[in-house]
Formats: sequence, structure tokens, C-alpha cells
Amino acid sequence: MPTAFVTGARRGIGLAIARRLAAAGWTVHAGVRDRSSFERLSIEDGIHPVMLDVTDESHIEALADALPARIDALVNNAGFGLLGPVEALTTSDLRRQFDVNLIGQVAVTQALLPRLRECGGRIVFISSVGGRSVVPMEGAYCSSKFALEGIADALRVELRPWGIPVSVVEPGPTDTESWREVGTMIDDMEARMSAHHRDLYSRHVTGLRANIARFGSATTPPDAVARTVERALTARRPRARYLVGAPAHAMIAMNAVLPARAGDAIGARIAGLT
Repeated sequence: MPTAFVTGARRGIGLAIARRLAAAGWTVHAGVRDRSSFERLSIEDGIHPVMLDVTDESHIEALADALPARIDALVNNAGFGLLGPVEALTTSDLRRQFDVNLIGQVAVTQALLPRLRECGGRIVFISSVGGRSVVPMEGAYCSSKFALEGIADALRVELRPWGIPVSVVEPGPTDTESWREVGTMIDDMEARMSAHHRDLYSRHVTGLRANIARFGSATTPPDAVARTVERALTARRPRARYLVGAPAHAMIAMNAVLPARAGDAIGARIAGLT
């Protein structure tokens, strides 16, 4: 029975991954940040919760005792999205975004690599279509995912001598709790901005709200992402990248054929900036 460790398993995509792998016969150790999630997951068959804040060094160190000696798969899913125009972001905002979405992923990977190396395990990073196609007002989030994909590309080659495949899963808009709460996230973003920036970027905010509404009916269920992760963990020859959802495929296809100037013009029009 293979063993997997999934970070950010409290809800959404991470929880869907943990449940799908457990249903397929994996023993799943699920990283969560709060006690209520720990207690809730502890009663689910095949899932063993582990307290983990990927930005807390003591939690990373504790993984040595919290996890079994054999780990066949690591799914780096923990992350969050920060909204706002780059001009209005604080350096603290940016550090937090990269601490969770990039540095925390690397810290967990480094901690588990000795165990993955022993059994020729696999690593999957949950990125986003935003890791290859930037969306206005999501510059911090997208740049953290761009960086994550760079780390994954480096690891994929560096770990070849030990036969450790590294894959990146890139979902488009996904029907998670975070997606359904995005209206509140936009409200919070506006509240954090100065009056000057709210005035400057009012059209951007209006466009962001319109885009969220536009994509609302085209979101992908979290289990579609979980199915893709399972495929990456079981395929004889796993791919370097897996896109999930029709919007994700459309965005990447558009970027592949359009010059940057044309892509920027379309992006601006969609965002209501023309």
C-alpha cells in the first residue's frame, strides 16, 4: 500500500486529493494548519492528519517524527492567492505570498527527499494556469506560481539520477471554497488599498469582479484536479505538466499563438481596461 503526504489538505483541492488517494488505497498523511481540521480528518478512513504550517520551521522539523519512514509521493498543494495591483502591494504582502507558495514548498520537499529517494518516490506541485499566464490584479500570486514552476523544472532534472519524477499540475478556475469566497477577498483587497490607489485602480477592480462572474460557470470541480494528481502519481511515464480544465487549456493555447502585444491587448479588454 503506497503512502502519500499532501500539504494544504484542510479543504478544496488538497482535501479532494487526500480523499481520492485514500479511496484508491493509498495511506494518506494530510498536512493541516488548524486543530479543527486535524480532528475532522482524523475520523476519515485512510487519512492521517499532520499539523503543518509550511512557513513554520518547527513544523517542518517535526515531519521527521510525524511521518512514516517510507513516503512514495509528495503532493505540494499548500498555497493561497493574494489580490491587488502590484503598485499597491506591500513588501510584507509579497514576502508572505512567496513564503507560502514557494519557500514553504521547497522546505517540505527538502525535508522529505531522503525518504522519497529511498523508494524512488514522486513529487507533484500544484501550480496554476497563472504559473504560465499572468492575470491582472493577481501579479503576486501568478509570480509565485511562475517561481514554483521554475523550482519544479530544476528539480525534475536534478533528481533524475535517483528516478524521482517531478510533475506540475496547473488547474484553471476551480470550484473551491476559496473561489466562492473571492468576492469577499476583493472587498478585503479594496479595504487594504489607500484611497488614492482605489481611485486609480477602480476600473481594474470592476473588471476583476466581472471576470470572476464570467468564469463562475466554467469552473472545474476539485476532484478533476485530484484525478489528474492521481494520474501523475501512477503513470508509467508521468508528464512534466498537466493542465486541468477547459479555461486553462484555452489560456495556454492563446498565449502560444499570440504575440505578447496582442495578448496584452486582449487581456486588457477582458479586464475592462480599454
